[in-house]
Amino acid sequence: MRYRMTFAVGLAVGYVLGSRAGRERYEQIKQTAQRVADNPRVQEVAGIVGAQASKIAGKARTRVGDTLQQRIPFLGSHDHQPDSGTGWPDEEGVEQKARESGIPY
Repeated sequence: MRYRMTFAVGLAVGYVLGSRAGRERYEQIKQTAQRVADNPRVQEVAGIVGAQASKIAGKARTRVGDTLQQRIPFLGSHDHQPDSGTGWPDEEGVEQKARESGIPY
């Protein structure tokens, strides 16, 4: 409840200050932001940062995927055989995995 009240007060203060500044100040801020966004240097830096972020995200996705495949066996199973469509594993596959893991079937 306290956070809602703080948010509401902040919203009210922002509204009052924004309305006092008026439309002219809003347009001025908007034009300045547009000029900065259209600047070729800013666009170049944004492109570089975006490319680096994509590269880092790709590496992170690979690492997380590898970790999950090691910890959750069915995610990493590339030797998946088509099933019967019932949702239950084939008996042969269950028996084979049980033998490999040492679990009595």
